[in-house]
Amino acid sequence: MARYTQPRNKQQRRVGADLGLKTNTKSVERRLATPPGQHGRKGKRGKVSDYGTQLAAKQKAKMIYGVLERQFKKYYVVASKNPLATGEVMLSLLERRLDNTIYRLGFAPTRRAARQLVTHGNVLVNGKKLSIPSYRVSEGETITISATAAAIPYVKALLEAKDLSIPKWLERKASVGKVVRLPVREDLTEDINEQLIVEFYSR
Repeated sequence: MARYTQPRNKQQRRVGADLGLKTNTKSVERRLATPPGQHGRKGKRGKVSDYGTQLAAKQKAKMIYGVLERQFKKYYVVASKNPLATGEVMLSLLERRLDNTIYRLGFAPTRRAARQLVTHGNVLVNGKKLSIPSYRVSEGETITISATAAAIPYVKALLEAKDLSIPKWLERKASVGKVVRLPVREDLTEDINEQLIVEFYSR
């Protein structure tokens, strides 16, 4: 299975924003203003073209959801066949990924950690073990983490936390979550410009 193996901080420094890829946000914030590279990018940058702006928006969304190019483009192709707004449908599809749903339910501190919970067989959907991070959850489905996962220190701390913010399209009680409706654009908190992504792929 192909996956991105390079430093996460380098990804965030490239776009100059905290993408939620690391749990130690303080160390991330200190270096966000410095582009990747031994000494950072020196000198003034030239004007970014429309293509460059669109590419940056696409790359940022890919980094946030931890999806590589081939799979990311498939989401666009599927969304483009929907009569609704392509960009919003695409984001809804990405939100419905099982690893993202685990992250949104507060079972894991990052999407990468959520993906690991899934691939290690610690997630059940409707009572059946599922180890496919890209599985697309549907309305009414229940998502449960195993007793083994619940005993992991960082998961246990999140289960006991009282200040977690769960999006309205999901609900959670202890180690069980439920998809109460499909996600819409307003449910997303990340700064993603889906229109630029659509423009990139429709060139």
